Amino acid sequence: MPAATTPPANRFVSRRSAALVAAGILLSRLFGLVRQRIFAHFFGSSAAGDAYSAAFRIPNMLQNLFGEGVLSASFIPVYAALLARNDEEEAKRTAGAVLALLSLAAAALVLLGVLAAPWLIEIIAPGFHGAKRALTIELVRILFPGAGLLVLSAWCLGILNSHRKFFLSYAAPVAWNAAIIAAMLGFGPRTGQFPLAVIVAWGAVAGSFLQVAVQWPAVRKLVRGIRLSLRHRSEHVRAALRNFGPVFMSRGVGQVSAYVDGLLASLMPTGAVVMLAYAQTLFMLPLSLFGMSVSAAELPAMSGTVGEQSEVAQILRLRLNAGLRQIAFLVAPSAVGYLALGNVVVAAIYRTGVFGRQDVVYVWGTLAGASLGLLAATLGRLYTSAYYALRDTRHPLNYALVRVALTTVLGIMAGFWLPRQLGLAPLWGVAGLTTAAGLATWVEFTLLQRGLRGRIGRTGVPWGFTAKVLGAAVVAAAAGRWLFAAMGPRGPWTTALPVLGLYSVVYLGLAAAMRIPELASLGRLLRRG
Repeated sequence: MPAATTPPANRFVSRRSAALVAAGILLSRLFGLVRQRIFAHFFGSSAAGDAYSAAFRIPNMLQNLFGEGVLSASFIPVYAALLARNDEEEAKRTAGAVLALLSLAAAALVLLGVLAAPWLIEIIAPGFHGAKRALTIELVRILFPGAGLLVLSAWCLGILNSHRKFFLSYAAPVAWNAAIIAAMLGFGPRTGQFPLAVIVAWGAVAGSFLQVAVQWPAVRKLVRGIRLSLRHRSEHVRAALRNFGPVFMSRGVGQVSAYVDGLLASLMPTGAVVMLAYAQTLFMLPLSLFGMSVSAAELPAMSGTVGEQSEVAQILRLRLNAGLRQIAFLVAPSAVGYLALGNVVVAAIYRTGVFGRQDVVYVWGTLAGASLGLLAATLGRLYTSAYYALRDTRHPLNYALVRVALTTVLGIMAGFWLPRQLGLAPLWGVAGLTTAAGLATWVEFTLLQRGLRGRIGRTGVPWGFTAKVLGAAVVAAAAGRWLFAAMGPRGPWTTALPVLGLYSVVYLGLAAAMRIPELASLGRLLRRG
């Protein structure tokens, strides 16, 4: 029976796993930023850019509903527990059944999505009309099969993560991004925006196939001899399916939130939908890099914890608190940096081609609104993983419902009513939408934290630690703003490199001066990695 502590070796393995996840995510996100920069160069804030962003959001719901998040919560805990008990044969049978059932469901929804595309547009983007609407329908029909392939990629991720193979699964989206980049660079210079959007959509489908292909050889070695079957009466398959339902609904609630944002943005002037997409790409960078890396590495470890209830609770509390501090140390400066220096970041990434100076301002405002909830969103991911490790999928669903309700009500007020009251341009309503979502995320985080307290005890980031990292970030941001003002007008990259460099150096220097342990741990991990 395990002792009620987390051995230092296990903590290092967890940090090493998180680093591998982060490395894979960083590589894929860097390619994603390159993809978005090229997209901004060719599409800017145009109608074609709006159409592609809205069209991609619709099949992306399928990927998110059936993909990584749901499988991580429903399949990985069951599969990892079987591996922890050395029951590899039953693990393979469970994996084969889940893959078969998942493939069947994804195929049916892909077919339904292709056939129902015109009606989906009426629901998702009611503000689109004419050629913009027609293009969106065509793009949805192209993108849906690619989303189905990405669902299978998420199953591969579940297998690899359960076997502690983290880097490949999170680096695989590089292939998807590379295919889209190739499509834009190959056809963009000599193709109009509307036909180019169609070509880019086909590039995304090709990239989805490549993303599965690069993972399959490694997966095949791990589950050699796996057989597809629709056997759903197995105890372990039923457990995965029982988890799947509530998590599917929880992810569905999250998609409803994204749907509401996209719907409201479609009712705003041209450029609102794609502006939202540009900001969300930057928002997802620290959320994925730091929040997902820690939570993805911890979920299999927490799910494999065995022992008495009190011992399991103590181990989970220790792992959770350590992970929360890691996240806060890295995400707090990201949030403050986006708020104070977001214009520098946005210009460096997107200021090219038809993406102009005013576009930078709008995207910065939209990103700043989202950044208000960035820390809560990343910490909330780890809390949700702890619930899933305890086989509790109901409470995260209920808390997500609260967040969506708040996001909708506040989003309508901040997106439409508030800009009129302040005499702002209607496009500023997009920043209102993200601000509302950020505030609602803090409410969800508070509910997640309090709900887990009765299960494993008090958890969270100490106030003193939070004050240190936020204080260091604010001082660093002030130094960055001073340098930005002193430099005067320059090119996006000649401004970004020294300003963001100074911001990073000041933050890390203050962290070293305050002897924040997470900085030393990060340094040791990088040296040993």
